[in-house]
Amino acid sequence: QVQLVESGGGLVQAGGSLRLSCTASGRTFSNYGMGWFRQAPGKERDIVAAISWSGGTTYYADYVKGRFTISRDNAKNTVYLQMNSLKPEDTAVYYCARQGNPFRSASRPVNEYNYWGQGTQVTVSS
Repeated sequence: QVQLVESGGGLVQAGGSLRLSCTASGRTFSNYGMGWFRQAPGKERDIVAAISWSGGTTYYADYVKGRFTISRDNAKNTVYLQMNSLKPEDTAVYYCARQGNPFRSASRPVNEYNYWGQGTQVTVSS
């Protein structure tokens, strides 16, 4: 069973930065693409960013392009989300997730991910 544990959320003023981390259990982390999603109250869970198993390809939602950066350190079984120039509309619970199939490119659909972390709250004040 794979476990994903997020950390790094919190309260920040608009324009500030946060870095989220997600550490996975198991020995096959490097074989799987990872994604960061977010869900605001009353809204669906949406993709924020994704990274392929090798780290060679990434995907960003339009609303975070140029502000957020996804990266991974396979030696540490960890994926990161660096969030800069935060806006109040970035307020949400952020989840990391692992793809269900190995050796895939960065992927957007929620249903391609089968392991999820518990989420970490990010609140951006205006």
